[in-house]
Amino acid sequence: MNAMLLESARRPLRAAGIATPQPGPGQLLIKISACGVCRTDLHIFDGELARPKLPLVLGHEIIGVVEQTGEGVDAFAAGDRVGVPWLGWVDGTCVYCRSGRENLCEHAKFTGYDIDGGYAQNTVANAAYCFPIPSVFDDAHAAPLMCAGLISYRGLRMTGDAPRLGIYGFGAAAHIIAQVARHQGRRVFAFTRPGDHRGQSFALELGAVWAGDSDTAPPEPLDAAIIFAPVGGLVVSALRVLARGGVVVCAGIHMSDIPSFPYDLLWEERQVRSVANLTRDDAREFLRIAPQVPVRTVIRTYALERASEALDDLRAGRLEGAAVLTP
Repeated sequence: MNAMLLESARRPLRAAGIATPQPGPGQLLIKISACGVCRTDLHIFDGELARPKLPLVLGHEIIGVVEQTGEGVDAFAAGDRVGVPWLGWVDGTCVYCRSGRENLCEHAKFTGYDIDGGYAQNTVANAAYCFPIPSVFDDAHAAPLMCAGLISYRGLRMTGDAPRLGIYGFGAAAHIIAQVARHQGRRVFAFTRPGDHRGQSFALELGAVWAGDSDTAPPEPLDAAIIFAPVGGLVVSALRVLARGGVVVCAGIHMSDIPSFPYDLLWEERQVRSVANLTRDDAREFLRIAPQVPVRTVIRTYALERASEALDDLRAGRLEGAAVLTP
C-alpha cells in the first residue's frame, strides 16, 4: 500500500510502498477513505513529542471501511464504516483504567504515535477503540470529528455550564466546539492571532458573539476559556479576563512554557487545568451529539502525497477549519 512515512523528526515525510498490515485477534483491517491532519501530528513531526515509534505513519483522525476482521471481533463486519481516534489501546488494569480514567492509562498506546495511523491507504486498529460514524457526515467531513471534535468536547465538559466561553486559537478544534457550545446556549468569544481578521470573521460566521485578537480583552468577563493554540502565554491572557470561579482549560497535548504570573490572577477560585487524551465514553457521547447540533466541519482536502504541504499549511495558519487527506 502507499503510505507517507515519518523516519525522523523535522525531516520531510517520504512516500513509500509498504506491506499492507494484517489484522490480529480483536483487530480490524480498514481501507482508509479520509484522515484529518491534526496539530498533534505537527508536534510529532517537529519533534516536540519525543518518543514516537519510528518509522511511523502519522494520523489519528481516520475514517474508513472495514475490509477484514481479526479473530474474536463481533462488533464490526466487513463493509462497516468506522472512525479511528487517538486512543488506540489501554491495559484496562491500572488504577486509572479501573477508576474510569482510561485516558490517563500509564501504558496506553496512541494511533499515529505508537501505532501506525492514517497517512496511508490502509491501517489496522483495535476494534474496541473504533466507532460507527453517523450517516449524516460524509467521510472527509467526518474525519476532524475523531480528534478535533473529541478532544474539544472533553475540554468543553471541563468548563461545566459556563455561559460565557472564550476560545483561544480558532482552528479545527475550535470551529467544531464553538458550534456545540452555541447549541448548548452558551455565548462564545473567539480569540485569534493578532491581526487574523479572516479567522475572526470565520468565528463570527459560526455564531461567536465577539471575535478579536488574543492580546485584547473581550467586552465582558469570561466564565471559562479553552486554549487550543500551543502558546503558554495565552494561559495568562485568559486568566486576566476570567471572572471569579472561572476555569482555563488547556486542550492541547503540547504547549510552550507558561510565563510566571501574579497570584492575584489565580485567586478568587480560578482554575487552570489540562485535557489529556480521551475516553471511549467521550467518543460515544460526542458522536451522538454531533448530528443533533448539527456540527458542520469546514475542510480543505489534500491528496495523500501532499501530506507535508497540509502540515505546512497548518503550521502557517493558512487553514480555515481542518485539513483532510483523501488516500
